[in-house]
Amino acid sequence: MNERELVKYYNKFNEDKRLSRRHGIVEFETAIKYINMYLSNFKNAKILDVGAGTGRYCMYFSNLGYDVTAVELVKHNLRMIEKNCPSVKSYLGNAIDLSRFESNSFDVVILFGPMYHLISFEDKVKALNEAKRVVKDNGYIFISYYMNDYAIMKHGFIDKNIKVAFEKKSVNEEFHVLSKKNDLYSFVTMKEIDKLKNECNLVREKIISQDGLTDYFRREINSLDEKEFNLYLKYHFSICEKYEFLGTSSHVLDILKKYLSIFIGTS
Repeated sequence: MNERELVKYYNKFNEDKRLSRRHGIVEFETAIKYINMYLSNFKNAKILDVGAGTGRYCMYFSNLGYDVTAVELVKHNLRMIEKNCPSVKSYLGNAIDLSRFESNSFDVVILFGPMYHLISFEDKVKALNEAKRVVKDNGYIFISYYMNDYAIMKHGFIDKNIKVAFEKKSVNEEFHVLSKKNDLYSFVTMKEIDKLKNECNLVREKIISQDGLTDYFRREINSLDEKEFNLYLKYHFSICEKYEFLGTSSHVLDILKKYLSIFIGTS
């Protein structure tokens, strides 16, 4: 991951605007629904949001009264969190080094952006192991991944970039996007997600199609009236746990649990 290029990108990119549009609302509401579901297992839960962006998630949970800490790489984003929600404890940092935090400190760790900005398998493992270290026994880690087959279908075929991608050798014969060291995004398959989970000895609670088919027809979603959009959300929630939709979703939400060591390997 090229941190300098990533900072430049997010200094220009409006993440809040993306999440406030219809396709972003589906992604956001899905994450909120499932995080709230598991937060109900704790009393006075402590949450760590790693790669918090401008703070959409950490501010939401802070406003619900949770003890929330944010880690963010981009200074501009960090200032937005400090300005808009001073109750959030916020720090400049990145996902592969959470050494400022003691082990077993948080009930929930949110790891959204980092896992599709970290390119190598080794760096993803470092980030996931750091999240595992700082989460308490029986705590939960919520991870968002950017999916390979979505990238092939949407950016490759629908946006008509597939021929150029093959010419530039940025896609291999198995139709896997080959992200280079300095690229901003990494796209993964379900097989790779499972490999990361197993490498870090974590146990899956659920894996969810976070935005499902939404990103393929943004224009149509945006044209729905309020009642129609609410029905679409209801439909999305009815299919988002179906395995067959996972690879085609833009984002997948993996919910992992850290068990006491005597239980590791039982899933």
